[in-house]
Amino acid sequence: MSETAFRTCPLCEATCGLTITLDEGRVTQVRGDDDDVFSRGYICPKGIALGELHHDPARLRYPLIRDADGVHRRATWDEAWAEIARLLSPVRSEFGPESVAVYLGNPNVHNVSTTLYGPALIRALGTHQVYSASTVDQMPAQVAAGLMFGTGLSVPIPDIDRTHYFLVLGANPVVSNGSMMTAPDMPGRLRALKARGGRLVVVDPVRTRTADLSDEHLRIRPGTDAFLLAAIARTIISDHLADTGAATPHLADEALAAITDVLAPFTPEAVATVTAVAADTTRRLARELATAPSAAVYGRMGTTTSGTVIAGDVAQSFGTAASWLITVINLLTGNLDQEGGVMWPLPAAGGPSTSGTPGLGRGIRVPGSQRTRVRGLPSILGEFPAAALAEEIDTPSADGQRLRGLITIAGNPVVSTPDGGRLDEALASLDVMVSIDAYLTETSRHAHVILPAPSPLARGHFDVAFSSLAVHNVARWTPPTLPLAHDDDADELDEGEILLRLACLVLDDALTVEQMDEMVALDVAARACASAASRAHGREPAELITAVEPRRRQERLLDLMLRSGPYGDGFGAVPDGLALATLEAAPHGVDLGPLRPRLPEVLRTPSGRIEAAPPQLLEEAQRMARALDLATTRPGPAGLVLVGRRSLRSNNSWMHNVALLAGGSNRCTLLIHPDDAEERGLKAGAQATVQSSVGQVQATVEISDVVMPGVVSLPHGWGHSRPGTWGPVATADPGVNSNLLTPAGGLDALAGTAVLNGIPVTVQLA
Repeated sequence: MSETAFRTCPLCEATCGLTITLDEGRVTQVRGDDDDVFSRGYICPKGIALGELHHDPARLRYPLIRDADGVHRRATWDEAWAEIARLLSPVRSEFGPESVAVYLGNPNVHNVSTTLYGPALIRALGTHQVYSASTVDQMPAQVAAGLMFGTGLSVPIPDIDRTHYFLVLGANPVVSNGSMMTAPDMPGRLRALKARGGRLVVVDPVRTRTADLSDEHLRIRPGTDAFLLAAIARTIISDHLADTGAATPHLADEALAAITDVLAPFTPEAVATVTAVAADTTRRLARELATAPSAAVYGRMGTTTSGTVIAGDVAQSFGTAASWLITVINLLTGNLDQEGGVMWPLPAAGGPSTSGTPGLGRGIRVPGSQRTRVRGLPSILGEFPAAALAEEIDTPSADGQRLRGLITIAGNPVVSTPDGGRLDEALASLDVMVSIDAYLTETSRHAHVILPAPSPLARGHFDVAFSSLAVHNVARWTPPTLPLAHDDDADELDEGEILLRLACLVLDDALTVEQMDEMVALDVAARACASAASRAHGREPAELITAVEPRRRQERLLDLMLRSGPYGDGFGAVPDGLALATLEAAPHGVDLGPLRPRLPEVLRTPSGRIEAAPPQLLEEAQRMARALDLATTRPGPAGLVLVGRRSLRSNNSWMHNVALLAGGSNRCTLLIHPDDAEERGLKAGAQATVQSSVGQVQATVEISDVVMPGVVSLPHGWGHSRPGTWGPVATADPGVNSNLLTPAGGLDALAGTAVLNGIPVTVQLA
């Protein structure tokens, strides 16, 4: 007999509600949940394939240990823990905690278990050597937001459902389903924008699916978005169109004067020389943004991970400057914290902008207090640039110090971070490597021990991080749809259990898993009691722990967070407030209402003001001005530059073994403009060699004018050609690893983020 379960899809930021049909433990159908309070029945191909992902025979279901011949064999959990202890303890004892690093992949932020228990493992390790996918993704947006508003999760989000003008730069939300903007059914939301008379403008070197929906698509040279944004902001000021609106009383003194001064060089005419966007067009965009009833400017990967060659051979990144200028324009047009502009969500389980004292905080430290050993790169929001990981492993100091151990959690940095070939070689030299992963990947194949991550359907789900990035306030909890498997073919543990056990092992089993979990829960309760913004402020932590009995693990932590959060029941003080029980009784979620103004309580800066002109970003603007001046006298080399692209049927590196998603538009081809193909004698379907300063790949040519002349495109996350990795679907169509072409230099000065787009390359017939 079939049964139905409801859950939130954990595969991307859209967080769509799903209706799952089960028949004797097998998923027979996945469709959109028409009653979900957020997605209202929308679903993308990835969500439909969730059942196939769960049943994929290549998905790991038991621990693996690598033998002396480099072959991974099945092991029991006891064997796996013993092998980890045997390899890890001597490294930490002889070389110290800083000899072991942690790499956190993108899926961690989609997973309540790793979100809540990952920090416990890092604390137990006692290492500052933390790396993540953030520095090949969104870190510039977080740094800019942190400097201006006080926390790295204080990114203002477009109020897409009420705006009248939406300017999109370097983003393809129709395919990404939003990114740093949690918004299911972006196609429907954009169509609704146009239906109410609004305007959608897309700035991108590629004619994306979002550009196809737009009222206007403007081609721009990759990596020059910051210059266009600077010219728009300057024009708004110089044409006396600036009006900061309701944000005015919260602005730091002299901030607008400092912005005006630093943007003086960025005239539309000067900027046109590097962006290829006509000066008249820039002025028109400025006027349209300033005079629209409401407007929102939004940028993503094209603004945070792109570089441009101004002089010399290395692409320079201005990602944090671009992220800052996006918010500056939203501020100058009166759209910051305004309906239809950009606003801050109010997350049900709380977050950095809801803790502590409302309107006041410590802010963030940029650059960070720690430095990498080889290049002296600063830490960023508690982690190091992913681009530095390989050199920290393969470049010993004079005294022999280097990274000797690595724990990866849901990460595949060989495919997703710069100079992947070098990292691939470096991982082979580690004394100990442990991976928590759902597959044997290009990265985890180097691990001495692989611990299987359970299927998304076998764990509960709550969007801890994405509630701080959502275009509408909602709260949804879904318990595990299927149990963890324990049979002849599988022996699975919950990821929370895995992380706690690892933390205990690191501490030489000084604590039991239950004792470690009690410590984590007590810490969550203590922070809730200490926070002036909490609905449990002033209470005793032990009282809160007692109130959520008999819950354990993730559910206990989540209940503590919800009940002390901004909508919480305050452990009885607010009878109609939220608790986990509220969400358990509402399988389609709880609608908490549209975004609403949060100034000044959202601020966590030391001044309690909006630091619209932080010194670090004024310096970045001055660096941009120097680059602009150089561009008029020493233009960068002529030739092709490489950018990435996304597919609705793909998700970074880890869903290419799902047959339902293979083929169609989800292909790893080299897109090249017809003029560039003709010049190089390339025909559709031919093999082309793409070469950068650090590597080369061969890819199948696809000729199309969706890319502008001078630009070629390879998708991110491919290159599944290593024997024994993934499974038959992925290896049958492996594609190529675009990050073999990505240099580890040219990082964003403030965010340490790698340049993944705008890389100078040569292309020729293979």
